[in-house]
Amino acid sequence: MPFRDTSYSSHSRLPNSANTAFYFAKKRLFNNKPAFSGLVFIGLCFLLTILGYLIMPDSTPFANDGAVQIQKQAPGFTVQMLKLRKNAEVPESNIFHKLVFGQESAFIIVPIVSYRIEDLTIYVKPFGAENEEKYNIIDATLPIFIGDSQKLDTPGHFKTDNQKITYLDLNENLQTISKADLLRQFKENNLAMRHYWLGSDKAGRDTLSRLLFGIRISLGVGFLAVLISLIVGISLGSMAGFFGGKVDHLIMWLMTVVWSIPSIMLVIAISLALQSRGVWVAFIAVGLTMWVEIARVVRGQILGLKEKLYVEAARSLGIGNRRIIIHHILPNMLGPLIVIITSNFATAILTEAGLSFLGLGVQPPMPSWGMMVNEGFQAIGSRGSLPLVLFPSLCISLLVLAFNLFGNGLRDAYDTSRSTNTLLK
Repeated sequence: MPFRDTSYSSHSRLPNSANTAFYFAKKRLFNNKPAFSGLVFIGLCFLLTILGYLIMPDSTPFANDGAVQIQKQAPGFTVQMLKLRKNAEVPESNIFHKLVFGQESAFIIVPIVSYRIEDLTIYVKPFGAENEEKYNIIDATLPIFIGDSQKLDTPGHFKTDNQKITYLDLNENLQTISKADLLRQFKENNLAMRHYWLGSDKAGRDTLSRLLFGIRISLGVGFLAVLISLIVGISLGSMAGFFGGKVDHLIMWLMTVVWSIPSIMLVIAISLALQSRGVWVAFIAVGLTMWVEIARVVRGQILGLKEKLYVEAARSLGIGNRRIIIHHILPNMLGPLIVIITSNFATAILTEAGLSFLGLGVQPPMPSWGMMVNEGFQAIGSRGSLPLVLFPSLCISLLVLAFNLFGNGLRDAYDTSRSTNTLLK
């Protein structure tokens, strides 16, 4: 009798039974347009986090290259910059170092309205000033040695001779350059137009760049805080639900105490107890306030699952409690845990923003959305203060909304009470 393959039928639309639950959950999620939109927005934010400095208009560390003369400018502001070279060695970063830490600028920026060049001197009218200022083009363009040296007997370590300039570089080596080449290099590297698409903050820094860096802070705090809460919550919830008795009573008492304290107050208390401020304190403090909900869910799930036949079978085979919890019980509560994780991500972002707004989280010059809202709040009533509050607040709202929509979609996707027949129409 010829062999007939019955493992798949063209008339059947059901997947293998081992993947049925995940298949229908994925279908429900992708059919939920708000949840899918939230997922796409979260994915875009993660992509911006990874690219980081490579796409930021200001790629200096923490997007901190600013000039106070152009503080609180409106979105779309454009200005010409005079770039004065620093007399210090600024190494060029490779792409991987720049991706993570940025590239330090070799220049100090001066916003100007107009300029004129006479011989080797540039006369500029600074932005917001009435009087002209002058700068030596040699100092502005070339990296000049600033220590004591006998190699070139001039006060400024450079001298001009007709059309030739001799100077000491940063390594105290004699170098020469023609005036024509110097002026060409100055115009190419030291004069540039800079566009501030979302305006500038109170220190004259690019708002768009700082908002993009703020995504990294918010998602970083969310990820590590959720990781900490998962470790603590799953550990305590598993022990409470599996062992019961005095262990359960003790952990439940601890959860009740922590649950009764407002989250922001608990975060402030943890920050003060650690006697430190900064992004790492925000990670720990936020993470230690979100474990209770995870522990309660894990405990409740384990109370029902530990009576199942497969758990009794594992016990009869002599498998240890730790392995039963990790390999047999926890995988069966993956759906509820994923839903809680997305919800806690949104909570962590809001808590970090509140902490930074109060000055207990991320510290300057590192940009955080909460700190940027605080800077705008402090400037309320002055010119250009509205964008300083609006843009970071909008970023916080959109990211939290995306996580909430995605979390709601996951909750509906893992709702086993729904009929799978509706997905096959």
